[in-house]
Amino acid sequence: VGAPLLVIAGAGSGKTNPLAHRVAHLIVAGADPRRILLMTFSRRAAAEMAGRVERIARKVLGENNAAIMRDALTWAGTFHGIGARLLREYAERIGVDPAFTIHDREDSADLMNLTRHELGFSKTESRFPTKGTCLQIYSRAVNAQAPLGEVLGSVFPWCAGWADQLKALFSAYVEAKQAQNVLDYDDLLLYWAQMAAEPEIAAHLGSRFDHVLVDEYQDTNRLQASILTALKPDGAGLTVVGDDAQSIYSFRAATVRN
Repeated sequence: VGAPLLVIAGAGSGKTNPLAHRVAHLIVAGADPRRILLMTFSRRAAAEMAGRVERIARKVLGENNAAIMRDALTWAGTFHGIGARLLREYAERIGVDPAFTIHDREDSADLMNLTRHELGFSKTESRFPTKGTCLQIYSRAVNAQAPLGEVLGSVFPWCAGWADQLKALFSAYVEAKQAQNVLDYDDLLLYWAQMAAEPEIAAHLGSRFDHVLVDEYQDTNRLQASILTALKPDGAGLTVVGDDAQSIYSFRAATVRN
């Protein structure tokens, strides 16, 4: 009952949220809210979840205790935000400079375009895929953990003829990020998943969170699923909630098969 929790919540907008009730129940039963990790698909959703938990717990704990409880929910944010925070904590153990910069989608597209231009792909006789399309292909391959050829064939067939050039582009793009000590949004999940694939680190991460609760699970991709599997390989303490009819992130390689 008093174990640490990992709470991963999606951006569900319903007035009732089963995970909010479960978290509140666990806290009322003695769980330490300072050891709760709340992850959502948006910062707003994280705040809403914390508010729901507080309102539910207030009815049992009273005003003062409920307010203290909410202030103690220090680990709350998006999947990518929590990933960035953990990567900085474990950076030295995985050979990453903890002072890394995080590129948003626009920054990533600009770096992809610069790399594309340096390789001469912006001056090809037939039009090479745009920077935005290149970034989408790269992101899809990373998040789906799928070979480039498979991604091109199933999602971007009109770009299949550029497979060799895209492979070279993505390799150069990764080298450019490493040279600049930059991570993009996809790296935040990729590095976290790779870090969690190390048995010693996975065991340490898993020991920090005894309860893993996941909302909007239909919108997670293979990287996110692999992270959860590494944290709780036997499934003990893992709860997921999802609705396959509401999957909206397939363009980011989300799969209801999770």
